[in-house]
Amino acid sequence: MKQLIMTVAVAFLFGSCSTSRNENIQENKKEMKTELSNKEKATALLTSLETGDKTPVGYINPTHYTQHNLAVADGLEGFGAVLQHAPEGGFKANVVRSFQDGNYTFSHTVYDFFGPKIGFDIFRFEDGKIVEHWDNLAEITPPNPSQHTQTDGNTTLTDLDKTEANKALVKDFIQTILIDGEFDQMGNYFDGDHYIQHNSMIGDGLSGLNTALEEMAKNGVTMVFEKNHIILGEGNFVLAVSEGQFAGKHTSFYDLFRIENGKIAEHWDVIETIPPTSEHKNNNGKFNFK
Repeated sequence: MKQLIMTVAVAFLFGSCSTSRNENIQENKKEMKTELSNKEKATALLTSLETGDKTPVGYINPTHYTQHNLAVADGLEGFGAVLQHAPEGGFKANVVRSFQDGNYTFSHTVYDFFGPKIGFDIFRFEDGKIVEHWDNLAEITPPNPSQHTQTDGNTTLTDLDKTEANKALVKDFIQTILIDGEFDQMGNYFDGDHYIQHNSMIGDGLSGLNTALEEMAKNGVTMVFEKNHIILGEGNFVLAVSEGQFAGKHTSFYDLFRIENGKIAEHWDVIETIPPTSEHKNNNGKFNFK
């Protein structure tokens, strides 16, 4: 009888251990499934501007958050102050595209943020928490001469194995064409005239770009790229952040490109005038990427 009791006890103990181990495995699997990627956290934070969900605020490092939107005060306090001044009816935020490159995420969003706007947001993460933010915002405008809006078009992420090659292509395009002005090299970066344009002033194709540049020249409007600050990419989408002058004003250029078969196939942008230093609400600068 004593041996039988011991056998049952051991079987029960092993069964309990097995059950406990299975529960732990299931719990670990559950945690793995619920852990968000950095770009999912960024999307959730932007979307919370509309939904009011407070959970994504927990993705921000509460003691280390550097703000580069020059109209917003530094730190989590500055983010909170913006939310406190939300207009009646709140903000709207629809993230159209979101990508991740190392510790950075970058998103393309339709906002109602003190008025209808299009924006690009960049977040930098450390240990799974947001520690830095940059953005460029512009008013929503009517469709361009080819009837494309500032956000419609391709959203499918592909070619993850070509990320670095696509980033190198865009970096070279920004330097050679937009900064050095070697426009005779333009054809090296495009597949003939196959180029979808979402800038609200320019039609499709290199022909559309040339027409727009000629029109700007006639009206004495100049666009000068002086320095590229960062190139971010994931697969077939690459974002370039540059600084320069547009119509004589200090300007920040955010250009998102879609690359297809080693050529630039589609382009979206947001151009924002940089306010004078006297109007800045933080001292972090518009760029200063790490």
